[in-house]
Amino acid sequence: MAVWDLECWIVEGRRKMLKAAAAGTRDTLLCPSSQPEVKGARVLGVVQQSENGAAVSYLEQLIPVTTEVMRWAAPFSPTEVFRLAAPCQTNRCPHFDGRNCGLATRIVKILPAVVEQLPHCPIRGECRWFRQEGGAACRRCPQISTVNYGASETMRNVIQLAPGGEPRDGVPGETLAPAQV
Repeated sequence: MAVWDLECWIVEGRRKMLKAAAAGTRDTLLCPSSQPEVKGARVLGVVQQSENGAAVSYLEQLIPVTTEVMRWAAPFSPTEVFRLAAPCQTNRCPHFDGRNCGLATRIVKILPAVVEQLPHCPIRGECRWFRQEGGAACRRCPQISTVNYGASETMRNVIQLAPGGEPRDGVPGETLAPAQV
């Protein structure tokens, strides 16, 4: 095989690999605000609540969700203490529109950035929010808590919940109380 043929073969092989990877990423992207019941869920960070809202401290490495790890949150629910990442549930999620995560879109559109530099994140390379919205999502991500007691009107607009935790008209999903992201 001539050098030119080998180079063409390598380039074409890379194209095929990239196309296969792109086709397979939709179901393999991770949601950075998932639930502990989702298969493959892992602890992404620890949530600290204050009068100014939530602040997430990201772990250096993900920790698989196990019964023991979930007990660490006691007496609180795991999603009050942990931010969890898990495979995006796509059409099983009320925020997914068939192509994109509406939550990620609203986070970037409505919430202010809370950091200038992108925070350390162990899932950035496979995060649906980052893949969809880029660094703008990362600059807002540390303020997102999966559970939002007493969510502000702004946060209710982000998560598309009406006062009292009821979904807004036209938004699929079940009643989420407390407000869940």
